[in-house]
Amino acid sequence: MIDIQTLLIWTIPVLFAITVHETAHGWVASKLGDHSARMMGRLTLNPIKHIDPVGTILVPAFLYFTSGFVFGWAKPVPVNFNALRSPKQDMLWVAIAGPISNFIMAGLWLLAILVAFNINSQFLIDMAQVGIQINLILAILNLLPLPPLDGGRVVSSLLPNRLAYQYDQLEPYGLYILLGLLFLGVFQSIVFPVVKLIQTFMFSLAGLI
Repeated sequence: MIDIQTLLIWTIPVLFAITVHETAHGWVASKLGDHSARMMGRLTLNPIKHIDPVGTILVPAFLYFTSGFVFGWAKPVPVNFNALRSPKQDMLWVAIAGPISNFIMAGLWLLAILVAFNINSQFLIDMAQVGIQINLILAILNLLPLPPLDGGRVVSSLLPNRLAYQYDQLEPYGLYILLGLLFLGVFQSIVFPVVKLIQTFMFSLAGLI
């Protein structure tokens, strides 16, 4: 039997995390000259506009029923880097906008925990804890220096043109490389320890530990 409350505790933070992440990319791109996301109706916090059948529905559902852990991704917001006013430099800001939005959301979920303690809502406390974890995981994972992840875009924007071109040739294989790294334990060895460190710092700063 599905535990609806537990499902909501995980689903709501995941949907918010991936929706805000993608909207942030499109919003910054629009500010820097590329209006592709705006013209396609993707500058919205409506999660329906960002749902990817595999990453937003199938993968999270599979993980929930097999491990109790939920993680997913949304459809990437379309960005035409050539339409940016300074394509190479602006690519960095468009890329970094997603992870930054997740760090901000983690901070907002931390505030939600403080509110939840004051109103004695265990449901909100549990959801906020998941919100912090999911947003930190999404931010750190996307900062890995692997195309087409956001960290890969950042590296490409910082490299000289010739090296950036060679580096970008990894992009068609990026997903397979990422899946291989996940299988080899990149979450356990890199992502989770960094997430735990930041999470502990946040809780300490808020006086929760």
